[in-house]
Amino acid sequence: MAEDSTKPEVGSCKTVQEVVENGGEVPSGYIWIRNDRSDYGPIDLNVPVATGIPVIDFNRLLASSSSSSAINEELLNLRSALTTWGCFQAINHGIENSFLDEVRHLARKFFHLPMSEKQKTARTENDYEGYGNDIILFENQPLDWTDRLYLLVSPQDKQKLQYFPQTPQSFRKMLRDYTLEMKRIQEELLKSIARSLDLADDCFVKRFGERGTMYARFNYYPPCSRPDLVHGLKPHADGSGLTILLQDDKVEGLQMLKDDQWFRVPVMPYALLVNIGDQLEIMSNGIYKSPVHRALTNAENERNTLAMFCAPDPTLEIEPVEELVDNEKRPRLFKKVKNYPETYFQYYQQMKRPIDAVRI
Repeated sequence: MAEDSTKPEVGSCKTVQEVVENGGEVPSGYIWIRNDRSDYGPIDLNVPVATGIPVIDFNRLLASSSSSSAINEELLNLRSALTTWGCFQAINHGIENSFLDEVRHLARKFFHLPMSEKQKTARTENDYEGYGNDIILFENQPLDWTDRLYLLVSPQDKQKLQYFPQTPQSFRKMLRDYTLEMKRIQEELLKSIARSLDLADDCFVKRFGERGTMYARFNYYPPCSRPDLVHGLKPHADGSGLTILLQDDKVEGLQMLKDDQWFRVPVMPYALLVNIGDQLEIMSNGIYKSPVHRALTNAENERNTLAMFCAPDPTLEIEPVEELVDNEKRPRLFKKVKNYPETYFQYYQQMKRPIDAVRI
């Protein structure tokens, strides 16, 4: 996730696609140097598969389509998923497979347009939205091997339409329709997550507010000749409330950190991978975890994903829900905070977690 920041941009670089087309060795700014970066260890392409990530059946979570026993069983599965992995694969979510195929097709088509066409939606200096690579805030900032199209899709009156592609022709309609589906899924998820904690259905819906934000990030990871040395996205946890990821339908690349061990996330072509973001970890008083994850590169194949970052209205304060605070058994773990994502990207580029700054 990336959000607004007051820190000015200190530099710029070519898109990764341009770097690849120019040929030659991988530029040094992309090389992951273990001692200088973090405590997350070296890049490992051969980690175990995350067979333990739960699969949650959306149909079983919804009262209109399930018995009470089925709902309660799936809510227990949901709670287990979010207390252990912080994520799950969602199936039977109500989006047609053919539409997900269309989303992927149009995203790939956009990234393979001529550069002159893509540059019509290029982000401007100090703006995160638009096409290109991520903003450079620091000298010697470790670079990610990804180009992206990053767009605020909700609230609608905050959209910067100059960054919304008009080519491919049906791209805008696809994104509008996909956003409506994501809003439906977000609301259903927030209600289910509240029920899994024995809270009122609308507990988190209210805390997100009527003007909660949703950002779409289309990620394009070109082939990389040194996947053992280069991240697609460096290790991080999301600053959102929820993140809903449509993975590439064929190429793996996502890894999750659990108990200090990296695991690769398998591809389920028509599932949605949902993970908790920092803001729901705060509101759940640490019961549900915002998982650290990273994206790797691939020597032979490109990879395309679409992440939707769902977050509370940044003008509203967030804090642990009172019912989840117990001074003896589970004291309050986090301070009140407003506009949590404001400095998220600065922390991300420095390999730090902003959630640590609001712990008590």
